Amino acid sequence: MTAADETPRPGDRGSGAPLSGRPPHCPAPRTDPGPSTAPAIEEHALLSDQRGSALVTREGRIDWLCMPRFDSAAQCAALLGNEEHGHWSVRIAGGTVASRRYLEDTMVLETTWTCPTGTAVVTDFMSIRPDLRDGTLPSELADHADLYRIVRCTEGSVQVEHELRPRFQYGSVVPFVQHAVDDEGAEVLSAIGGETALVLHGALPTAEDHTHRGTLDLAAGERAQWVLTWHPSWSAIPVPTDADEALDQTREAWTSWLGDIRIGPRYDAAVRRSLLVLKSLTYGPSGGIVAAPTASLPEDFGGERNWDYRYCWLRDAALSIEELLTHGHTGAAAQWRDWLLRAIAGDPEKLQIMYGIDGGRRLDERTLDHLPGYADSRPVHVGNGAATQFQGDVLGEVMIAFAMFRDAGIEETGWSWWAQRAILQYALDHLDDKDQGLWEMRGDPAFFTHSRVMMWAAFDRGIAAVEEHGMPCEDAALQDWNDARARLREEILARGLDETGSFTQSYGSSEVDASLLQIPHTGFLPADDPRMLATVARIEEDLLTDDGLLLRYRTVGQDGLAGEEHPFLICSFWLVEQYAGSGRLADAEKMMERTVACGNDLHLFAEEYDGTAGRMAGNFPQAFSHLGLIRAADVLERSARSAA
Repeated sequence: MTAADETPRPGDRGSGAPLSGRPPHCPAPRTDPGPSTAPAIEEHALLSDQRGSALVTREGRIDWLCMPRFDSAAQCAALLGNEEHGHWSVRIAGGTVASRRYLEDTMVLETTWTCPTGTAVVTDFMSIRPDLRDGTLPSELADHADLYRIVRCTEGSVQVEHELRPRFQYGSVVPFVQHAVDDEGAEVLSAIGGETALVLHGALPTAEDHTHRGTLDLAAGERAQWVLTWHPSWSAIPVPTDADEALDQTREAWTSWLGDIRIGPRYDAAVRRSLLVLKSLTYGPSGGIVAAPTASLPEDFGGERNWDYRYCWLRDAALSIEELLTHGHTGAAAQWRDWLLRAIAGDPEKLQIMYGIDGGRRLDERTLDHLPGYADSRPVHVGNGAATQFQGDVLGEVMIAFAMFRDAGIEETGWSWWAQRAILQYALDHLDDKDQGLWEMRGDPAFFTHSRVMMWAAFDRGIAAVEEHGMPCEDAALQDWNDARARLREEILARGLDETGSFTQSYGSSEVDASLLQIPHTGFLPADDPRMLATVARIEEDLLTDDGLLLRYRTVGQDGLAGEEHPFLICSFWLVEQYAGSGRLADAEKMMERTVACGNDLHLFAEEYDGTAGRMAGNFPQAFSHLGLIRAADVLERSARSAA
């Protein structure tokens, strides 16, 4: 018997020999990353505890796990590589998945399996404790996070196959694994690597070649359950909450948050799910909203357009807040406002377009060369260098969100008004600066028309705050804002249009951009203005694909990257709004049906969709796509009521 096969006595707390890890006689993990083996992006479901996240495939494999935070170094990273980079699989031997669903108005996943001998239901969730519902994180809860997997045999008999292969630091660290006991004397499997520890409660699998595997036979009415808990490696092994109690608490937390919202019947399920996704992407302790829970899922399969979205873009979060406010979630909106105020506190000249989930500013971008990337798309990036870009449109998005706070009756504070004034001063200071645009172009900066319109909107909302809501402001400052607003309007109408009367992507460009569809949302021009209609005609000609979806722009000129990309889903939702606003209701309905069909069976949407191959692309699930769906559904519902 080798050291890797020994099992310590349960009473020997944490003192057992390693069940895996890499003692001297064992080979090191391969340095050749090997090919990617990840399932299709749309095969995944999201689990969240509003702190960290996991993606689980239809076949029961968790191939992306970040605990306790969305931006934690993944403990399972097979999504960006292969099984050697970490996963946790629970499946039924010889079985197939008959169906999967989220329990109503929750992020609790239920998967039904059938096999020749019986049927089983697997319930997966990350637990949300009652203490976390108001966004606080008591110190006694801060040191662990739990992921539950419950298998119930509902008919006949089944054999459960269980495989756990934790790999820390995005699959680069093989942890030291041993048997231990928790404070209540239960035997557990403990995996430790550096500052990170995972502990498994439940029927423990057996070590085999740096992996742990096991099988378990269940008859009708029987069940098995596992809890995988993250905790700091230096702390005592936590005792998890009873699985049934944790399930009840988690279900109640989701359903009570969503509440009794009312949406038109056609898109009710998709809108409810989208609201839950936005909440799932909210870091509960701070209120920051991440753009997506994943990193480096490719926009161009096999290409270099691979970015880490586990951070808080002011733009994305502001747009998300607009939809949360529209549907009555003022608490979530106010929590984000507080996050924003903390994040930008200090020198206004240090304003960033994005921050960490806790408001942190350092988001250094680096590559992970040990990972082959999803669908062999390299390099794999973590961190995001776009944090240092100037993107003028962000200023308008944030000021529009603050205006919606006022319209919703959320009381303005001295600090929040100070922040808005600081944003407007920043806009004045950068009024003559080119930027990288909404899409974070990595080519040369330019005067992007959408950015200039959004800067106009920033001043417009600041002026309205003073003139309509009585916010304090010196006459000289108010005059500066009025002058800037007037100057931007004149400039945009003089330099942002071409000879056809269409707006262009940037001043002097011959290209159009789907971001131009957002002009009516700012109040700069109505959707049926002739200049918007001319812009839509150009967008339809240049950006609408044969499969009926909309590209955000053509990858020429300002893009700065090699390769192509697929239709960007929020752009198609924006076109729905534009069609409805200009009276093209039949076209709006058609586009809505086409775009909603790009979601998976759980109503989850990635960033992009490859209509030719019928597959999702980009990070998943994407807040941008989900907030676009909510907005488009709301517009169609209002249009239907107006026409009735």
